[in-house]
Amino acid sequence: MSTRAASFRIDCSACLDATGKPIGKLPDFAGDAETLASLYAAMVRTRAFDAKAVALQRTGRLGTYGSSLGQEAIGVGVASAMRAEDVLLPSFREHGAQLWRGVTLEELFLYWGGDERGNDFAGPRRDFPVCIPVASQFPHAAGVALALVQRGEPGVAVAMGGDGATSKGDFYEALNLAGAWDLPVVFVISNNQWAISVRRREQTGAGTLAQKAIAGGLPGEQVDGNDVIAVRAATERALARARDGQGGCLIECLTYRLGDHTTADDASRYREDEEVSVHWKEEPLVRLRNFLVARHDWDKAREEALLREVQAEVEAAADRYLAIEPAPRRAMFDHLHATLPPDIAALAEEAGDG
Repeated sequence: MSTRAASFRIDCSACLDATGKPIGKLPDFAGDAETLASLYAAMVRTRAFDAKAVALQRTGRLGTYGSSLGQEAIGVGVASAMRAEDVLLPSFREHGAQLWRGVTLEELFLYWGGDERGNDFAGPRRDFPVCIPVASQFPHAAGVALALVQRGEPGVAVAMGGDGATSKGDFYEALNLAGAWDLPVVFVISNNQWAISVRRREQTGAGTLAQKAIAGGLPGEQVDGNDVIAVRAATERALARARDGQGGCLIECLTYRLGDHTTADDASRYREDEEVSVHWKEEPLVRLRNFLVARHDWDKAREEALLREVQAEVEAAADRYLAIEPAPRRAMFDHLHATLPPDIAALAEEAGDG
């Protein structure tokens, strides 16, 4: 005799199709022209920063950099739904989320230039720095959510990572903690179809990444990650659920990585240009711009003014970054230990202030 132990359904939501035409009923905020214009401007700003960062790296003035090209709607959509008391725990492709939360362009340039002063955010002081080790931010987020509960604070922890993170043990441990303790945490997966050179279908036999939440006792859903309206709406629902004491959830954002994994990668070695070209037709900026033109009188003058403003802002931030005096050599030891062990203290002393 056999019985069904559990069953589940994974829903996938979208608000705009690839051309920017509405799909079904839109959330209320989609009727506000200024809200949508701010989302569009944030994505344009993210892409302009991205292009400048790649250019600086190619000329030896920035370190290895992870582009967010094609994924701007995820970072902006998630962050725009968050509140100031929430805590963001990003991986290395969430520039749009960080910028929306108040991290400055100059701070991001500093960080990617290898300067820890870039993590000393002037704005979101409780947000975590960029997490390079894959998936380690997810158990951190469970810990942050537990701390919020124990302190009686109203915030929600929001961890963001790529599809490759769902293949790591850290990810599953975080899901288990969140489900066992009903923690106010939202896990966001940017499924860009590639974990460096490993295709999504080669990483897991699961039909969706969202269904991995079920093992932890959490709900999971998919959303069109190239649709900033849908991403924001899904995140709003998840955050409201967490704030209401109903625990965490997992959102899988379906997108595609249009660029290399990082500037140290050459994606042409493992995928064809024809494949990438298909996904350029789905990218998020054109999609929202088309909707703004059709529904909210966005015109050429406003578009060109925005592009000029953003480009000038990015160039000015890059100039300020390049003009900053490098940190002293000893700074590399400043954030290793509360008290340096004798052998490392000796190295720090040897480094001096030069």
